[in-house]
Amino acid sequence: MTARYWCESAWLGGDSAVDSVLVSVDDGRFSAVEPGVPCPDGAHVLRGVVLPGLANAHSHAFHRALRGRTQVGSGSFWTWREQMYAAAASLHPDSYQRLARAVFAEMAMAGIACVGEFHYLHHDRNGRQYADPNAMGAALVAAAADAGIRITLLDTCYLHGGLSEAGEYLQVNEVQRRFTDLSADRWIERLGDAARLESSHCRLGTAVHSVRAVDPDSLAKVADLARSRGMVLHAHLSEQPAENEQSRAAHGRTPTEVFADAGALTAGFTAVHATHLTDGDIGLLGGARCSCCFCPTTERDLADGIGPARRLRDAGAALSLGSDSHAVIDLLEEARAVELDERLATNVRGSHDVPSLLRAATVDGHRSLGWEDAGAIAVGQRADLVAVRLDTVRTAGASPAARLATVAFAATAADIHTVIVDGRCVVDDGHHVSIDVAGELHASIVAVMS
Repeated sequence: MTARYWCESAWLGGDSAVDSVLVSVDDGRFSAVEPGVPCPDGAHVLRGVVLPGLANAHSHAFHRALRGRTQVGSGSFWTWREQMYAAAASLHPDSYQRLARAVFAEMAMAGIACVGEFHYLHHDRNGRQYADPNAMGAALVAAAADAGIRITLLDTCYLHGGLSEAGEYLQVNEVQRRFTDLSADRWIERLGDAARLESSHCRLGTAVHSVRAVDPDSLAKVADLARSRGMVLHAHLSEQPAENEQSRAAHGRTPTEVFADAGALTAGFTAVHATHLTDGDIGLLGGARCSCCFCPTTERDLADGIGPARRLRDAGAALSLGSDSHAVIDLLEEARAVELDERLATNVRGSHDVPSLLRAATVDGHRSLGWEDAGAIAVGQRADLVAVRLDTVRTAGASPAARLATVAFAATAADIHTVIVDGRCVVDDGHHVSIDVAGELHASIVAVMS
C-alpha cells in the first residue's frame, strides 16, 4: 500500500530547500518525489524542513553511560579512557542490549536512521567467548531493531594493549581482555559466524581499533578480508599526537602510512577522527577517496584537537559524522561543528557550505557504512524522512531563503518532530513511538554504573 507524505519544504540535495514536495513510499522505498504539488487529501503532512535520514557513522553505544560523569578535574583522552574501561567491564549481553536499545532510540529521536557501531566488546570480562561467540554483537543488532533504526555492525579487530614509547606492542590489560580475539585469524573466524546477524536492517562491516591495537601484519589480513568481501573498513586514525609518536617509534611511519602500506586505504575505508595528520597523510587519504569521520563533540570533549576537514575534502576525501562517545547525540550539532571548529582553527568563515555539511550527515555518512541506497530523498532510495520544526525558539523567524541554513546552524535534535525510517514512523511529535527513552536510559545507565 502506498503511503504519501506532503512536505512543507524538503532538502532534495541542492543548495536550498524546495517547497511543497509530495513523497510516495512503497515497500519502504521512495516510489515518487514530486516538488511543487499542493497537499492532497489523505497525505501525511510534515511541517518545517524535511531532510533525508541522518547517518551516525561512528558510535560506541556503551560510552553513553559516561555522559556527565567525566567532567571533573583536568586530564586528557588517556585519563578519560580509564573511566571508559570501568564502564566496559560491567557489561554483559543483556545489560548491553538494554543500554544500547535506549541509546539507539535516543539516536532515532535525533533523526538518525542508521548507526555505525564500532564494536569491540566481544567476550566476557575474563576474555572468554560466550557460548554464542557473537552474543554482544547480536545484542547490539537486536537493540537497533527495537529502536527502529538500521545498523552497520563494525566488528572490530583489537589485538594488543597499546604501544610503548619504545615502539613495542604491549599485552592487553585486564579490561582489554574482553576486546581481543588474540589473533587476526581468530578474529576472522568469529567474523564468519557474525555473518548470520545480517538482515534488512543490519549490515556487517569491519574495523581495526587503531595502529596501537593491531600490528601491520594483522592489519593487512583485515584489509584483505574487507576488500575481498566488499565490506567497509573503519579505524581510529591519528586521534592523538601520542599515537603518531608511538607509530613512528614502532614502524618509522605515521598511522596513515601504516594503513596505506597494508592496502587498507580505499573508497571503502573510513578514517575516524583523522585529527593530527601530516600533509602526506592528507594526500594519501584524499587520493584513495577515503571517508573521514569527524566527531566534533567528542573531539572537543576529550581535548583531542581540530582536524583538517577542509583540506581533506579538497584532497578528495568524503566527510562523514559520528557522535562517538555521545557527549551529546545531535548530528546537526556535529555537522555545524565541522564548519565552526574550522573557523576557530583558521579564522576563516565559510569553508563548508550548508549542502556539504548536510551531505556529510546523510548520503556520505550512509555510504561510509555501506548503505548506497540511503541518505537522499529520491526514487528508489530507502524511505527515511526527518522533519525539523521551524517554529521553536531556535528556529522561528527563518526566511524562505534561510530555512536550510537555520536547520544546519541553529536547530538541534530537540527540534525534530517526525522521523520515518524505511517507511515506518519511529518518532512522532518528538516522542519515540514505542520506547520511553528517558526512562530506559536512566534505568539502564544506573544498572551499568552502580
